[in-house]
Amino acid sequence: MKQLRNTVIRAGLEALYYSGAHMLLRPVLAGVGIIFMLHHVGPRRDDAFQPNRHLAVEPEFLRATLAHLRTLDIDIVSMDEAHHRLVERNFARRFACFTFDDGYRDNRDFALPVMREFDAPLTVYVASDFAEGRGRLWWIALERVIASVSAIEVPIGETKTRLDASTAQAKHTAFDRMHDWLRSLPGEADMQREISALCTRHGVDETAIARELCLSWAELRSFAGDPLVTIGAHTITHCNLAKQTEATVSLELATSRARIEDALQRPALHLAYPYGDRIAAGQREFALARTIGFKTAVTTRPGMLFPESANHLTALQRVSLNGNYQDARILPVLTSGAATAMWNGFRRIDAA
Repeated sequence: MKQLRNTVIRAGLEALYYSGAHMLLRPVLAGVGIIFMLHHVGPRRDDAFQPNRHLAVEPEFLRATLAHLRTLDIDIVSMDEAHHRLVERNFARRFACFTFDDGYRDNRDFALPVMREFDAPLTVYVASDFAEGRGRLWWIALERVIASVSAIEVPIGETKTRLDASTAQAKHTAFDRMHDWLRSLPGEADMQREISALCTRHGVDETAIARELCLSWAELRSFAGDPLVTIGAHTITHCNLAKQTEATVSLELATSRARIEDALQRPALHLAYPYGDRIAAGQREFALARTIGFKTAVTTRPGMLFPESANHLTALQRVSLNGNYQDARILPVLTSGAATAMWNGFRRIDAA
């Protein structure tokens, strides 16, 4: 199903590009700004089984995106500056922000050098448990489990289901099914119980993944010292906030901010909701982020920024730089706003 979705999205992007419709729609749909969403940046992997490939782009694609923005004479600004322009209604020039979720070490090693070439600011949203080396990146753990087996048994629907994982295609199918199953479980503890059991059964050390891939507090102190870098919050545990009690959500937001400010001695005034889609963040979370004092908070809901985004500063939309579509031809489509407008049924703001 996800591969079909990717095929449909690619076809839509290419149709907009080849028809030239994005050029006609740009004046109406491009808005006043754009927030790009990224996760990993690094060299291409050759593995046939990469279910999390959509989360990773190559440095050259990031460079191409920055170069494209320069040709459009779009300002590349920090989230502080984006907030200022939205609040002050300063829309004389279009602007773009680059945001990176989770706090991966490759943001420092591969993304920052490219951003420096363009003197371009970036915001990295850190899950504090990841920085402390004890967080659980379950989607990567799941990938490693399935990569290591030719078949796997899981208790989907309260019955043991055996999934084929003997080929790369079968592994992708198994991953998609298990990913959806895990996200559908009632609570975070349920998901963690199941993924921990899988890792124990198949010899994957899930506790080592954060230490392997994410910047530690010591590394973040140095990283945050770069004048281009802003560190934002991404909760403590990277949980689905919508499944938590209001008290837990408040704790996740406030404590993640406090930990960052204590460790880095810098304000953490910007937030990214984990997962960030409709089933992970909604009106309650948007209101709590405001109450706790975040200047902005970003979702994963696709969309451009418009003047009315100033009324929804803790529910800002983003545009994903997706590892499945690393083609410079799509960049004019993405920056035109046509693709996200079609996805949203031509609604400018999705903050309900």
